[in-house]
Amino acid sequence: MIYNEPLGPTAVMARAHRQGKLSFAFGSRFFIALLLGFVALGPAWWFRQAIGAMFLWDAVVFVAWLWDLLQLPRPEQLEVKRNWEKRPALGVAGSVAIEIHNSTNISIRARVVDETPAQLRSAPPDLSILVKARSSAEARYDVMPAERGDTKLGRIFLRYQSPLGLAERWAVAETRQTIRVLPNLEEARRQTLYLIRSRQVDLEKRRRRQRGLGREFDSLREYREGDELRDISWTATARRRHLVTRVFQMERSQNVWLVLDAGRLLRAQVREEGNTPRFSKLDYAVNAALSLAQVALYCGDRVGVLAYGRKVQQNVYAARGASHVRAIVESLAQVRAEGVESDHGRAVRALLNAQKRRSLVVWITDFAETATVPEVIEYAMQLTPRHLVVFAAMGQPDLKALAETIPTVPADMYRHGAALEISQRRDILMRGLRQRGVLALELMPGMLASSLVTQYLDIKERSLI
Repeated sequence: MIYNEPLGPTAVMARAHRQGKLSFAFGSRFFIALLLGFVALGPAWWFRQAIGAMFLWDAVVFVAWLWDLLQLPRPEQLEVKRNWEKRPALGVAGSVAIEIHNSTNISIRARVVDETPAQLRSAPPDLSILVKARSSAEARYDVMPAERGDTKLGRIFLRYQSPLGLAERWAVAETRQTIRVLPNLEEARRQTLYLIRSRQVDLEKRRRRQRGLGREFDSLREYREGDELRDISWTATARRRHLVTRVFQMERSQNVWLVLDAGRLLRAQVREEGNTPRFSKLDYAVNAALSLAQVALYCGDRVGVLAYGRKVQQNVYAARGASHVRAIVESLAQVRAEGVESDHGRAVRALLNAQKRRSLVVWITDFAETATVPEVIEYAMQLTPRHLVVFAAMGQPDLKALAETIPTVPADMYRHGAALEISQRRDILMRGLRQRGVLALELMPGMLASSLVTQYLDIKERSLI
């Protein structure tokens, strides 16, 4: 089941109104026309009447300005609309259209400034739109979302003139809007489609049936010596007047929980090779969770999401279906990194309360290299008696590169040694998790999504859940 953005473009429309008490000004051509009157100052040395001609010309210009101002549409006669081409997604270039509808009999040229936050673009757009009489026109500007979650856009400011260009009116449209920036759906969709077409998902879709195991009902047969009493179907026995046993098969649908740590360690900015923008580890974790969720739902499993910091930010119970996919995407969009340590114990308790049945828990997190065992590792071990845990620790690309680089100067030797020591500590901690039955992985951010999906498919094929 692939998420195809069921929510359509988001638009907001408002009628313009006056901007402040003084909502008009002189146009660009007014001062040019006014300066032409000073031409008469040259002959004024010989003909005093030329001064009178200059003032007469200025008076004509002022009258023309007043007439042009009265011809301009009032702000209330203009409708302004902000229209999104598609739902904005993190790191995906998009565009926004500003449309103006002019219901009067005079054409206008408008200069438009849209209040956009820094999360969408570095500076507010400044557009020029020519709107003919009794028609509509639009102009577009580009956006590049740099953060997920809800972001607010403000008003749209207009300064418009007639074709004569002597007078100008100012107006503002109340187009305040809250838009939600989703995770990188395009990247998740590309990875999901590739993996769905791969041999591993094809094998998973066949779902080899193993009778006699699991608790999903398959068929009825006559009782055989050694069958458990709890498997006897007493209603069928009463009808047939001899013992009848229910036969079960391996459960086809499992529960998969995606646990995302949104603590301070996931705020670290990383840049993968070939990627220009820098994203946080949490952004990579969210994209990986979205890819894995789509593959698991396609394979028929139920998927739940638990994101936490000091408190639980998002808790979407395990389910499946188109509406559930939408709920997962919306919840992942709202996961925000926090500047404090996460409360891993709170997250574990919430997960254990929500999921009693054995399930697959994919925990995406990171930990500090300290002399003691980090809390997140201790709590991951507490989950193993009841659930199968995949512990994905996100590595730091620059630290890995430093550890693999051969030092050439003394200063580099110290940094190289520190990087090696940190890497060795992480290896020891991860090895300890594997010895306790946890599928522990240390993954670079760029490989997180594909590695987790591959691990999930391997678990399904081997029937480890």
